[in-house]
Amino acid sequence: MQIGLIGCGNMGRALARGWRRPLVCSDPIVERARELAAEVSGEALESNVEVARRCDLLVLAHKPSQLNEVAGEVRDDARAIASILAVTPLQALREAFPGRPVYRFLPSLPVEVRQGAVVQAVDAGGSDSAGSATGERASLDAAVSELFAELGLLVEIDDALVDVAMGLMSCGPAYVALVAEAQVDAGVRHGIPADDGARLVVQTLAGTAELLRRRGYDTVAVRREVTSPGGLTARGLDALERGGLRSAFSDALDAVLARRGP
Repeated sequence: MQIGLIGCGNMGRALARGWRRPLVCSDPIVERARELAAEVSGEALESNVEVARRCDLLVLAHKPSQLNEVAGEVRDDARAIASILAVTPLQALREAFPGRPVYRFLPSLPVEVRQGAVVQAVDAGGSDSAGSATGERASLDAAVSELFAELGLLVEIDDALVDVAMGLMSCGPAYVALVAEAQVDAGVRHGIPADDGARLVVQTLAGTAELLRRRGYDTVAVRREVTSPGGLTARGLDALERGGLRSAFSDALDAVLARRGP
């Protein structure tokens, strides 16, 4: 499957690096497209139309506000469309590309190293498209899903809940980086060199994530294993609770959902 990419910003680059295969791409900043194409042994093309004509699957990674403009350019040439545009539901994609297979995905930045969380939007009835998929379309559906599954964990989510998922996993890498930064800063305040603190904190985050996977995502059980009654970890957790850690993450999700715009 030849992939075409419109938009070579942070997420577009992360996808291309994660797929590890040549693709054709375009971007308003021509040099950015050329650099990405060179990195993945692909080809930067001069227009979105050329990309659409050259690919089997057109991946939209431009700004959400540009959907109608880009669709007006490429809809006659695009064979199938996969969108990673925020706050752009399946219905908007179907209206922009009538009669074409459309898919909605929401990836997180770690797709670059094939450790991302990727949401695939489905309708309440369980299909990403109008009607039942059969034959050639079913094969295409499977191939597109498998392509994005290469990038990490693929989870199907009702299209109406994709924005909520965005607040958990698409925004998540920034939150985790902030948590790591705060922990490192706390260590530095008590004398740990920043480089040593960063390595310790990041490895702890990575190891804990793997442990949680192996324990069936049972966060409570893992937390209790580390926490002795009245012990040091219990004191630390109490301080985090008093500092409002839970409410801060709840407020963060509320803030993301309060303004669902480009």
